[in-house]
Amino acid sequence: MNLQAIPFEWYLILAAVLFTIGAVGVVTRRNAIVVFMAIEMMLNSVNLAFISAAQFLGDINGQLFVLFVMAVAAGEAAVGLAIVLALFRNKRTVYVDEVNVLKW
Repeated sequence: MNLQAIPFEWYLILAAVLFTIGAVGVVTRRNAIVVFMAIEMMLNSVNLAFISAAQFLGDINGQLFVLFVMAVAAGEAAVGLAIVLALFRNKRTVYVDEVNVLKW
């Protein structure tokens, strides 16, 4: 299917909706794993906007940005999972409200 068959604005609207759902998930959820999934959704919505803009403009720079965002997302997932596992080992919970590691 050709990307030009669907208007460019629809891709941006879909990316905005996905980003909003991710932002609401980060703000409202207490489970750290769900928060990381919401952050991944936000990063993927930015990827959608970059790819659609690159296709619409006929330029490859948006696709290059997507590669960098995917690398950041992979690093975030690895570090985030390591943090969640460390917190679960020490505190026996993954809820961010119950974790107070920085308190004396």
